This record gives sequence, C-alpha cells and structure tokens, in this order.
Amino acid sequence: MSNDIQLSDSDGVVLVKTARKAVTEFLSNGNRMKLESDLEEKFSFNSGVFVTLNNPDGLRGCIGFPMPEKKLSHAIIEGAIAAATEDPRFPSVKTNELNDIVFEVTVLTPPVEIDVSDPMEYLEKIKVGRDGLIIRHSFSSGLLLPQVPVEYGWDVEEFLQHTCEKAGLERNTWKNEDVKIEKFEGIIFKEETPNGAIVREET
Repeated sequence: MSNDIQLSDSDGVVLVKTARKAVTEFLSNGNRMKLESDLEEKFSFNSGVFVTLNNPDGLRGCIGFPMPEKKLSHAIIEGAIAAATEDPRFPSVKTNELNDIVFEVTVLTPPVEIDVSDPMEYLEKIKVGRDGLIIRHSFSSGLLLPQVPVEYGWDVEEFLQHTCEKAGLERNTWKNEDVKIEKFEGIIFKEETPNGAIVREET
C-alpha cells in the first residue's frame, strides 16, 4: 500500500458510519450533514474516495471522486449522497432500503501514470486486486476500482478491456499508443452485513 495515506481500522469505521449517516439524513430530511470538528480536522487531507452501495441483488450505486481534489471530510459525505441518489444506472435509494444495503468506502491513493514503451507491458505492470485503473483517450475516460476485477474473476487484459468499455471506448483501445493509463490503490472498508461490523478488506 502506498505510504501517501495512512488510515487505521478505527478511521475506516468512522468513514463507513459517516457514509451511512450522510445518506440516512439526506433521504430522511434533505440535510447534508457535517462532520464534528475533530473528525473534520482528522480527515482534512485531500483524497479521492468512492462510496459503493450493495444490496442482495448486487450493486445499488457507486459514485466518488477519483482525484485528490477535495478534502476527505467533504468528499465522503458528497460521494455517499451521490451514490444513493445520483448514480444514473439506478433509481434513487429509498429510506426503507437502507436496512438491506451494505456500505463500502474506498479511499484512493493518488493516480500514477503507467509508463510503457509497448502496450503489452501493461499486462506485467498491473496487479489484479491491488490496482484500480483510469483510462483516458481523447475526451473519454473511465475508472474501475481495484475490487471490481476480483469480484468478476477478470485477468489483467479483461480488466483493461472493461475499463475501456467504462470509458465508452472499444475494448482493445488500451493497445493504442496515445492512450493514457493510470493506476491507483484503494484502502477499502465495508460493512459485513447491512449496518453490521465494519472491516478492512485485504487487497
């Protein structure tokens, strides 16, 4: 794991509980909560973060900020509310669904461009389970979190192909010379069951 970001297990518990509370309060009364001042200070560093919501049928929403352009104290709340209400793939979450949803928070290390002289080198420089990917080509970009290829059993090439598709590109666009591919790592915390114990996912 990159040394840029150090989060304890107790930090992870706070972040996941904050994500759930932010969504609950927003759905219940439209309020955008703020962290208490000590936590605001603790998470005052800039970081990318994604909030993922899963129910028994699978994904229920996932939105976040890939680049470290916002303070984590703000991004965690904005990302959680957006995952529940703004993911274009799903209708907005209803309050009565919350007891069936598992909350997951992925804090991202800053993306680093993968330097290759031949696109086939990507296959050696990307590790499934550790790395997330961002692919940029022309005006398109797509991101997949490190846990996605693990969930679907993809190898590195399939991971690259699906990240291209996420960007709206042809599956093999990653082989083009003018494509920019970045990798990042994720520190993942999630509820074991809805509203249950919160654990760090080992990557």
